[in-house]
Amino acid sequence: MDVQGTVAEGYEAVRDAFVRNFEQRGERGAAVAVYRHGRKVVDLWAGARDVDGTAPWAVDTAQVVRSVTKGVAAAVVLLLHQRGQIDLDAPVATYWPEFKANGKERVLVRQLLSHRAGLPVLDRPLTPAEAIDGVSGPAALAAQRPEWQPGTDHGYHAQTYSWLIAELVRRVTGRTIGRWVAEEIARPLGLDFWIGLPPEEAHRAGRIGPVDEPPSAPGLTLRPKRAVSDAYRDPASLTRRAFGAIDPLPDENDPRYRAAELPASGGVSTARALARFYASTIGEVDGGPRLFAPATLALARTEESAGPDRILIVPTRVSLGFMLHGPAAPLLGPGSFGHPGRGGSLGLADPESGVALGYVTNGLRKGVTADPRGQALIRAVRSAL
Repeated sequence: MDVQGTVAEGYEAVRDAFVRNFEQRGERGAAVAVYRHGRKVVDLWAGARDVDGTAPWAVDTAQVVRSVTKGVAAAVVLLLHQRGQIDLDAPVATYWPEFKANGKERVLVRQLLSHRAGLPVLDRPLTPAEAIDGVSGPAALAAQRPEWQPGTDHGYHAQTYSWLIAELVRRVTGRTIGRWVAEEIARPLGLDFWIGLPPEEAHRAGRIGPVDEPPSAPGLTLRPKRAVSDAYRDPASLTRRAFGAIDPLPDENDPRYRAAELPASGGVSTARALARFYASTIGEVDGGPRLFAPATLALARTEESAGPDRILIVPTRVSLGFMLHGPAAPLLGPGSFGHPGRGGSLGLADPESGVALGYVTNGLRKGVTADPRGQALIRAVRSAL
């Protein structure tokens, strides 16, 4: 395997794990980056830029990272709170009056962020064209009745998170979430990260797609519990309906999808951009600004929801928009926060060790929260500390 990039002394185990992902775990094309105390210590890439092709992954190759995008979207709302523009304990209808219909007048901003709003599904799924038009999604959710009493339980808002968070940000700032991220996060930090890929950057995005499950390696087989498998198979389950809120499923390689501003699933990023973003939430990054004040960092790490997730079925731990370390989503340590993407990609920060990691892949596997390739990289980083 021709691995490109650099590894600082002491982090060679990360390179070894990255290589084994290709040799043993079915990787097709990927990149990983790690920051420690604001300094980049790992920056590697290898394989093909397209999951179904042979052109090599380049230094600037970016990919759709699916739900990894949710972490950046959550940071937007937390930064608006940090600046005094959003009250986390205010009803969403304070900023978005139409939202209060059908029993949602008391749904709080913090409940949107923590997947406690009871709005993971739509009575009528959106078409791919409606999903990206910027109007149909918010209108559908404004009219939607919650599936449970908001605030009493949590369930992963797999697709609806896009329209909930994007519309809240638009109502508060007058800007789309993609523009806000570009102007307030990506540009100051120098990130190759987009919610809404600009046409001039489209050539950098590789093609993502499913990869075959490799022969199981010792200690790496993830077998879903029967209840989880049943939920994904049942067309009437909340699980299937949540992940099927866009029907038919969109072509994630379509330039129109990549250009859309879908903060639940449509972000396009490099691994180093994810690592640098998360590094900036916990400290300064080689001269770049620190994003989160200490109080905001505390919010990102504080548990809001825990226990069996009504969509994912397995127990999860969630803060205000980030997944927290736990059995279903193992991160670097007990104080870590971040977000995986269904299929493999991952971003996280661990304030205790000063580590931030970004992992991007174009080869999508079936898992939602704990892909064996990302877990192998996490273990390698842990061994280097």
